[in-house]
Amino acid sequence: MTVLSDLQTLVLNADFRPLSRYPLSSWHWRDAVSAVILDRVSLVAEYDLVIRSPRTAMRVPSVVALKEFRHLDGYPAFTRFNIYCRDRWVCQYCGHRFAAAELTFDHVIPRSRGGRTTWTNVVAACGACNLRKGSKTPREAGMQLLRAAYKPTRRELAFASVPREREQVHHTWVDFLYWDSELEE
Repeated sequence: MTVLSDLQTLVLNADFRPLSRYPLSSWHWRDAVSAVILDRVSLVAEYDLVIRSPRTAMRVPSVVALKEFRHLDGYPAFTRFNIYCRDRWVCQYCGHRFAAAELTFDHVIPRSRGGRTTWTNVVAACGACNLRKGSKTPREAGMQLLRAAYKPTRRELAFASVPREREQVHHTWVDFLYWDSELEE
């Protein structure tokens, strides 16, 4: 049973890609209805649920696209979450994927040696690898980074990862979230 108060509408840029994938760009269905009525977005797909006013009835939007392209320029905020997103929730030492709660961030050049807390010196690391590395450099600890730390653009971060499994999103969203994945026969 779908609860109307919980419904979200996927918001796509004018090129029909999500504005971001993590967090997924979505609006509450009421905001999407307002945007459709005000002609600010194009209606792409709808839920089976119908809402009514005294004069009209319409199905609840499940996917909308902005009418004007929104550029994803500039750089994102330097946050723990954005570090995990940039590194795709993968420990940059052992290469295993972890839930955010199981990750820490590691200073490549330790703070005790003058390393700064910046995009170019911090990577996602699991607790075990972070503990093993300690206050050493990766070379001193006999560990190698999978990828050097870098400052991502907003656009890179917007497409860093798909946040949910296919089973957890409405079927009308799938083509827009998984457009780059292998098709089934």
